[in-house]
Amino acid sequence: MQPLRVERMKALIRQEMASLLQKELKDPRIGFVTLTRVEVSPDARNANLFFSVLGSEEQIQQSMQGLERAKGFIQHRIAQVVQGRHSPQIHIQYDPSLAHSERVQTLLKKIEEEKPQGES
Repeated sequence: MQPLRVERMKALIRQEMASLLQKELKDPRIGFVTLTRVEVSPDARNANLFFSVLGSEEQIQQSMQGLERAKGFIQHRIAQVVQGRHSPQIHIQYDPSLAHSERVQTLLKKIEEEKPQGES
């Protein structure tokens, strides 16, 4: 498959997932979920959807369970949007990058606060 087609598919999937998260996925386990990125294999048979969740480890697990439970619905909706010979198989994965970024920011702030006065 051509790279342009894969990029277009990624954009369509990203747009549809944003809409689903905002308007249609009603599972109470799904908390504050953010789609961080979409990766589509070169043959367009697989799509990895990476999500980040703000909250505790328990909230992350619950959100992932809710997303996994909705996977068939998500798969169906993406197949409707992509409209190709094959719709990609959806794989949902947690992306810890936002949590790591938040942790680094907290540590940097703490270091800055602990500096003696007059140091830069």
